[in-house]
Amino acid sequence: MSEDLLAGSDQNGNEKATYAAAGVSIEAGEEAVELMRPWAKQATRPEVLGSLGGFAGLFQLKLDRWKEPVLASSTDGVGTKIAVAQAMDLHDTVGIDLVAMVVDDLVVCGAEPLFLQDYIAVGQVVPEQVADLVKGISEGCVQAGCALLGGETAEHPGLMAPGEYDLSATGVGVVEASAMLSPEKVRPGDVVIAMGSSGLHSNGYSLARRVLLDIARMPLDGHVEEFGRTLGEELLEPTRIYAKDCLAMAAETEVRTFAHVTGGGLAANLARVIPPGLTAVLDRGSWTPAPVFSLIAQRGRVAQEEMERTFNMGIGMVAVVTAEDVDRALAVLTARHVPAWVVGEIAKQPNVEGAGEDDRVVLRGSHPRF
Repeated sequence: MSEDLLAGSDQNGNEKATYAAAGVSIEAGEEAVELMRPWAKQATRPEVLGSLGGFAGLFQLKLDRWKEPVLASSTDGVGTKIAVAQAMDLHDTVGIDLVAMVVDDLVVCGAEPLFLQDYIAVGQVVPEQVADLVKGISEGCVQAGCALLGGETAEHPGLMAPGEYDLSATGVGVVEASAMLSPEKVRPGDVVIAMGSSGLHSNGYSLARRVLLDIARMPLDGHVEEFGRTLGEELLEPTRIYAKDCLAMAAETEVRTFAHVTGGGLAANLARVIPPGLTAVLDRGSWTPAPVFSLIAQRGRVAQEEMERTFNMGIGMVAVVTAEDVDRALAVLTARHVPAWVVGEIAKQPNVEGAGEDDRVVLRGSHPRF
């Protein structure tokens, strides 16, 4: 916690400093730890040593499982989606978003998420609010199969207003060296499989909020017919976590690589895992983005190019697999209740000379009813 001093006075009227008068409540922090303890216990693994409250989280790596283990790490946050959570006073889902942003970056290289540590910065510790945040983080860790190995809750009076908070986390995963996924494994003729998103996920909220709340002046508690629920409920829909699904697919099929579709959209993120000389040719006609995307485009007069480089447009994760394994890969995802479909294929770049990263993904056609 910060080291701000509290103003007060002693029995003689002389001014003295106390921590509580400056805005930092040690008691509230301790209460928050007790409230979050059950949620932290829920997100664990057999390799976890000790319990919540130590100076460091301990995780015993079972080396007999791997011949040449490679550790992978990722750090991320939730972004301005938390402004919606704060406006609605609903805090138990953005933690799921936080976990998703971290663990689904890890799984791109084939790494199994092992544990995560969070950082919660608040203007004032409200124990119930912090516990709700940790509840969501715990739920996300359970979905991802990783442990919540502790973290830090920091109170920043004077820097953040009461009720305000921000979230970030770091996750660590492990992958066998021989099983690592990478762009170098991608070949012409490979097939690109899309996995449907649950909505906006955790990217593009600055534009979404600008259009829907400021320009269209839509209330968060207002029912939207296209959504079948309120605008706030749609915007707070948790990010789908694909980690276990991707690992299951990689265990049963020959996956070349994955691409986590976050900031920058589908094309920019898929381009990161397409090697020079190859291009991913995708068909927009193979899927219809959810109504929230068309609503943003229409109400804000947002051009298609801007939509596609800001939002996931209905695809949260992409897998590149061999042509022979397409049916099996789709079967694995269907059995795990993940919406999935073939969205394109890998081909040689027609003009390799002078081609850049922007040429590694080509989107053709148009979305039905968009």
